[in-house]
Amino acid sequence: MLFKKVSEHFLTILENNTQEIEMEWLLSKLEKITIEESTKDLYLTYSLIPSKIKSTKNISIEIPNNELKEYLELQHASIQQIARIYLLVRVLEENANYFTIKVANIIQVADTSELETFLKFLVLLPNPSEFKHQAVEALRTNIATVFNAITMHNPYPALYFNDQQWNQMYLKAVFMQQDLSGILSIDERANKDLSRIISDYAHERWAASREIDPYFWRPTAGFIEEGLLLDMGRLLNSENILERKAASLCCYTSKSEQAKNLLAKHPEFMNEIASGTLGWESLAE
Repeated sequence: MLFKKVSEHFLTILENNTQEIEMEWLLSKLEKITIEESTKDLYLTYSLIPSKIKSTKNISIEIPNNELKEYLELQHASIQQIARIYLLVRVLEENANYFTIKVANIIQVADTSELETFLKFLVLLPNPSEFKHQAVEALRTNIATVFNAITMHNPYPALYFNDQQWNQMYLKAVFMQQDLSGILSIDERANKDLSRIISDYAHERWAASREIDPYFWRPTAGFIEEGLLLDMGRLLNSENILERKAASLCCYTSKSEQAKNLLAKHPEFMNEIASGTLGWESLAE
């Protein structure tokens, strides 16, 4: 997924939501940065934007690109965040060879809010795959807002992380007790290694008499065999209705005949799933 004409659409949004003097400041700084190839001014301008462009509660995102508009609305983009990403997009468009490494290094000098913006809208940059190292490094943080910036409602991990990186992200989200339903493309990025990890982790939690988020099981649907089949049996017999629903969803969507047969013995939610009344989205609610 590459969003088209990001800088053009962002310029429209900025012009519709800022004062003339604010835009003059931003565009003059952008011109200076690109002409002089000034790393110092790039970082300083990125940092100063919130003090130079006023925040407004409701911004108008009237652009013809519905996909981009929906993403900005999903991420609750502020005009200051849009200004910051516009700055990065434009310097990369002007001189990617020089500025790619400079933009990547923002992660080393940014404060928390600056880093959140960078990660949340990373996919909008002209060459997003160039910043995978920075995205993966962000998974190391224990600051929830920074971690969520790259993991929640963000297509970047599904597009660019390998299975090991994806699995690391998913398990870290569980450790940090984040809302797993906010992770995009869980079904598409499910893999056998992750299913094994989920089962192992569940057994550790059970042994310690600890609870597990029922949504946690979603990636296992395509890999229900042997040990996972036993896990599904345990969940289907659970006193926790959400665990029974999660196992029913996994078995219903599984291609395993054994999983289908197991579900047939526990048909409690089959009609709801078949009708669409019960799904992972409603489970998360």
